[in-house]
Amino acid sequence: MALEQLRKRWESIASPLVSGLGRTNPAVLTWLALPIGVAASFLAFTAPKSDTGALMLIGAALLITFSMILDGLDGQLARQTGQVTRWGDYLDHTLDRLLDAMWVIAIASSPAWVDDPVLGWAAAWFTLLGSYMGTQAQAVSGGRNYRGFSRADRTILTIAALALTGIFWLIGVQDYASAPIPFEYLEMNPLSVIVIVSGLGGIYTFFVRYTQARKEIIALDQEQPLAQPNQDESE
Repeated sequence: MALEQLRKRWESIASPLVSGLGRTNPAVLTWLALPIGVAASFLAFTAPKSDTGALMLIGAALLITFSMILDGLDGQLARQTGQVTRWGDYLDHTLDRLLDAMWVIAIASSPAWVDDPVLGWAAAWFTLLGSYMGTQAQAVSGGRNYRGFSRADRTILTIAALALTGIFWLIGVQDYASAPIPFEYLEMNPLSVIVIVSGLGGIYTFFVRYTQARKEIIALDQEQPLAQPNQDESE
């Protein structure tokens, strides 16, 4: 979607910083993003409804932002320094999925702000399902599928939801209406909204990527059919 289109602009902005890292192993940045992302989850989960909790939510937003910056730099560093490896790509995608699930579960499970772990796990499952369709399409056809509600879209909205919830509390916006059916038991604050949006976005992404991948893979099968078992024996 729209935020994925900012990738090239980001790479041009980050290029001087990446150059300053020299021959640093990109995996260092990949691994560094993990504890920062875990710390963000801890702040989001434990933040109480108080001024301190509001600052914790804003801190979580900043930590996720920092984690995403590192996530964006590792691949660019690998490309600019000739350190692109299959392991690096695999590690990056694995840790991305872990953090994606962790953030939405932590927010949904926060006793003070959402308090619905089941919804969080469901949203995480659908989020991972949507991501799976992109990586599976890449494994089968060699082409990555970024259509649908992308990780960039979801993460930017998560950062915004955390920051806005904290800011709203600090300026006195503390009362919210109930969410619409079937989520009427939830308070309609930015954090409950992003959990619902993440889940629905995962479902939407699954169908969009499935449809596109089906079309591309069928075309590839017609152009480059796979060798069939026992084909030589039958001939």
